[in-house]
Amino acid sequence: MYDCIVVGGGVAGLSAGLFTARAELDTLVVSAGESILARNASLENYPGLPAGFDARRYLSIVRDQAEATGCTVVDDRIESVGLTGETAGDQDRVVRLAGVDDDYEARRVVAASWPDSEYLVGTEVERIQRGSKYVVSVGRAGRTAVDGIYAAGRIADTPHQAIVAAGHGATVGLAVVQDSDTPFYHDWVAPQGYFTGRDRNVPPACDEIEADERLAHDERARTRLAQDLEEPFDDEPTQHPRVADE
Repeated sequence: MYDCIVVGGGVAGLSAGLFTARAELDTLVVSAGESILARNASLENYPGLPAGFDARRYLSIVRDQAEATGCTVVDDRIESVGLTGETAGDQDRVVRLAGVDDDYEARRVVAASWPDSEYLVGTEVERIQRGSKYVVSVGRAGRTAVDGIYAAGRIADTPHQAIVAAGHGATVGLAVVQDSDTPFYHDWVAPQGYFTGRDRNVPPACDEIEADERLAHDERARTRLAQDLEEPFDDEPTQHPRVADE
């Protein structure tokens, strides 16, 4: 059984999984196919990418990052969700997810599968109709009315922008970490002495590194980015289904 299952392998889902996996929660991301971001010709208005970025390349990098961080990513479509036990903190509490190819169990589930939320119909999660689609009603940090079920990104009625989806996914991932009672302060890598120089222990999920290690981190980061950007990303954006069918 997983500590957390994220339904949806787009920006919000992968971002949530990054934070849960870094907090050492056993995390599974179930992706039903291509993120809607793959329809974008260029990712714009994203801090740190002043000239824009190929949206499909971005998705590929983020998926690789999530897997390297510790997420298991599988391709499957979730069809229904069932719950046992009263609260997510109960040892007997299990969230069961039935997929097309396999079944899964977790303590907590993050729905990040825009526009699909039909698999939540059998739960008490509230869905609100928006035109032909439904969004999930959430409170603070993506928590739904059902303990242990969260929603992140567009499915939680956030604006349809990649940077918003990434930020909301991170917020929800941190809520899962907090609710799991995992020892956690901030996901920070600080310079040596930042905490210990004030006679403080380094808090959970934080780290202090020396200057040479910081430079090594930077070297690895630049090398990895150079590798990711070495060749043109030739995959074409996915056309809107209505246009593709014509």
